[in-house]
Amino acid sequence: MRALWPQAHHGLDPWALYRPDDPDAPLLRLNMVAGVDGAATDRHGHTAELGGPGDWEVFRTLRAQADVVLVGAGTARREGYGPARLRRDLAARRRDDLGRARRPAIVLVSRSLALDPASPIFAEADPPTAVLTCAGASAQRRARLEPVATVLTAGGDHVDLVDGLARIRQVMGPVITCEGGPSLNASLLRAGVVDELCVTLAPQLVGVPSAPRLAGDLDEPAALSLRQVAIDDTGELYLRYRLAHREGAGDAHG
Repeated sequence: MRALWPQAHHGLDPWALYRPDDPDAPLLRLNMVAGVDGAATDRHGHTAELGGPGDWEVFRTLRAQADVVLVGAGTARREGYGPARLRRDLAARRRDDLGRARRPAIVLVSRSLALDPASPIFAEADPPTAVLTCAGASAQRRARLEPVATVLTAGGDHVDLVDGLARIRQVMGPVITCEGGPSLNASLLRAGVVDELCVTLAPQLVGVPSAPRLAGDLDEPAALSLRQVAIDDTGELYLRYRLAHREGAGDAHG
């Protein structure tokens, strides 16, 4: 992988490209892959086949640099999510460079709590998977999940993401990587809590007009400031943007 902008560098690894400026400061990243036509899934509605090996390396790296992996419950079901296991070399860099001894925790965002307590994402998780929901969620489903998950409540009839993120950071740490899907991405963008957008642009046209886009419906355009561009030998582009409204926050947000 080589950096193209703002400075050209050859032979950089994703860890160096994406390392937070201050690992102890709050940072929320959206990490997504898309085709050149903007489609955020392949023709079958999944993301796994859309990106190549370089995208998977970025995916693993952003997980290893995070305290929390945030994902919508629907995306987790569709993509067959399990616990956030780390490759040994990334776990070592996480420990030695960032001072993180434990793995990142998965946090599922769910209004319905239609989740299977016996699924691997709960049964095999270490640290335990958490669920962010709201007070209006089913009490019966909450009771089924509480023995296997940390259930965090924010908001009344709908999940309050601003309050929810504050609760997550209190318990689990400041650096959060969100892996979608587009509906959750849009909700986070509308709430004004996203610091960075990390997009892999796959060199293909998916060709499905109905395929979801990166961020679903927004109330208004979200201005972005380009931070870096990298490329690999397959032609995948790795774009790292900062949300323009976060520019004044300084390096404390990565």
